[in-house]
Amino acid sequence: MATVKRDYYEVLGVERSADAADLKKAYRKLAMEFHPDRNQGDKTAEQRFKEVGEAYSVLSDPQKRQRYDTFGHAANGAPDLGGFSFDSAFDLFDMFFGGAGGRRRQSGPQPGADLRLGVDITFEEAVFGATRTVEVPRKGTCGECDGSGAAPGTQAVPCPDCRGSGQVRRQVQSIFGQMVNVSACPHCRGEGRIIEQPCVTCRGQGRVDERQRLDITIPPGVDEDVTLRYAGQGEAGPRGGARGDLYVGFRIAPHPSLVRRGADLLYELAVSVPQAVLGDRITVPTVSGEHQVDVPPGTQHGKILKIAGMGVPHVRSGRRGDQLCIVHVAVPTHLSASDRELYDKLGQREGKPAEVKKGFFDALKDAFRG
Repeated sequence: MATVKRDYYEVLGVERSADAADLKKAYRKLAMEFHPDRNQGDKTAEQRFKEVGEAYSVLSDPQKRQRYDTFGHAANGAPDLGGFSFDSAFDLFDMFFGGAGGRRRQSGPQPGADLRLGVDITFEEAVFGATRTVEVPRKGTCGECDGSGAAPGTQAVPCPDCRGSGQVRRQVQSIFGQMVNVSACPHCRGEGRIIEQPCVTCRGQGRVDERQRLDITIPPGVDEDVTLRYAGQGEAGPRGGARGDLYVGFRIAPHPSLVRRGADLLYELAVSVPQAVLGDRITVPTVSGEHQVDVPPGTQHGKILKIAGMGVPHVRSGRRGDQLCIVHVAVPTHLSASDRELYDKLGQREGKPAEVKKGFFDALKDAFRG
């Protein structure tokens, strides 16, 4: 008895109005669920995997999908997947999903690893920039063999198994038919060459441990979310492979008085009640030294006094932000008898603000000075 094929939309579990993204998402989920590598020996899962692949190959093709919607299964045969070569079983997913698995493994020495380094800097160095010398522990090129891995006077020879290609191919029979599996040569590990007489210093690796001193430039305005890239300053690759890169990040020490918010600096400016009422000129710290700020009479708690251009430079444009002094009116917690009497009088006068006499603030100033 012939097997009745299920509806392709039912196989993928999607509506007939599903778009390409919905189809792709459904296929990804089901293909991973029923992949033979995850269900070894399970014939039901193997059949479902084949069924899901067939459904997706039809519905993901606009012309085949149109014919299928019109004529059903009579319009299309099983999908033809012959002629493709995969690095691994999961390269089939990459073919459908647009991934990178279909790229061939490049023969030759592998590149070295990238390195990441965290550098502690002061608040002022982050604002104005600086030059620092750091020490980077890494794998460096072996000086004895100049990174080749071969003993002096000798050299690597082509791998006899892959004939220098770094790849081996073998035909395999799968549920999709005959396929060609391409993988790295196990003899030379994909490099395409072998070393018959290894260098005794690096034991054939072409690299040794080293500590490299490197001068780095800290740009003005750098923050902890900024990472600097130094190309070719990472680890050397084995047996002549290209160097990786070095990525430098920063840990910035806090300032005792200032807080950074982007390009602006915040400072809590504590003023007394008389200073807030009468106004005053107060010296405040900045990253460039002390600066005087005028507190206008009648300044309210929370008012922001701006010192233009005294903030942090933008790391690209160089334009400096501002320093924002946030007024904090400090209310005294301990009063002498005379102070309490004075505040009582002040409270009585504040109860009738329209009747405040012209010389009141002068009298108040004289009282606090006494």
